[in-house]
Amino acid sequence: MAVFVLRRLAAGIVLVFVVATLTFCLLSMSGTDVARNIVGENATAEQASAKTAQLGLDRPLPERYWDWISHAVRGDLGTSWFSQTPVAQSIVDTVPITLSFVVVGLALSAVISIVLGSIAAVRGGPLDRVIQTFSSLGTAVPSFLIALVLAVVFAVQLRLLPATGFIPFAQSPSGWVESVTLPAIALAVGATAATTAQVRGSMRDVLQTDYIRTLRSRGLGERSLILKHALRNSLPPSLTVLSLQFIGLLGGAVIIEKIFGLPGIGSLANSSATQGDLPVVLGVVVVMVLMIVLVNLLVDIAYGWLNPKVRVS
Repeated sequence: MAVFVLRRLAAGIVLVFVVATLTFCLLSMSGTDVARNIVGENATAEQASAKTAQLGLDRPLPERYWDWISHAVRGDLGTSWFSQTPVAQSIVDTVPITLSFVVVGLALSAVISIVLGSIAAVRGGPLDRVIQTFSSLGTAVPSFLIALVLAVVFAVQLRLLPATGFIPFAQSPSGWVESVTLPAIALAVGATAATTAQVRGSMRDVLQTDYIRTLRSRGLGERSLILKHALRNSLPPSLTVLSLQFIGLLGGAVIIEKIFGLPGIGSLANSSATQGDLPVVLGVVVVMVLMIVLVNLLVDIAYGWLNPKVRVS
């Protein structure tokens, strides 16, 4: 198992390095005059040239890349060109906000999809068709539209939950729950629909296998058969879907943060990319890829625990 985890970890490190390198090269060759954006349109050419030299943008690309990567591997992601705030500090301030509603949304999606998918596979009939219809509708409706409807109904009309803002958990646990509920639900609907279909399909396949029929013929209780045997063997493919959903939820967090006024890492990335703030964009990309690698590693570990054949291969 240790070799299995180390292989996955090494692949993740290589992925982070490749993505960071490509991002640095693409942003550096974008042609955006960052120095002019900082000093303003009314500044003189001399002032713009001085700012370019101060930022090191007049140096060759390989030299700038080596300067950035040599600091990044030591945890120094640089300083924002616009706000002069350390990039690491900006990320530390914004990542918990995004992860709060993304993780809650993913957890809701996992629990609900396992329940609905299992019920659809075991019961079948009209209930199965209703759940399949929900899955199709949930996949088709975009998360930003769901977010807008939730904000209008539960925040504006019913006034049950706040429409905007974020309250840290340490400051007020109840306020934190209220502030992440609507964003989490908006993200969870689409993820739940897609994962429910996967759980249903996997569970139906497992229930039709010979060993399940053998266990049933031996008089094993239906609840024990479903929970201890069928569900465990149907989960690995669903875990893969959930890991992909996590990546999708991180991407969708940008729009959700805009709708609910959340100062998360998606909003930070969007504003920094618009300004051409290279250090912040690079820092956000590295952290996002690291989170994705970590989630995929955890999924691989869970997959290996559920299916020992994966560890051997």
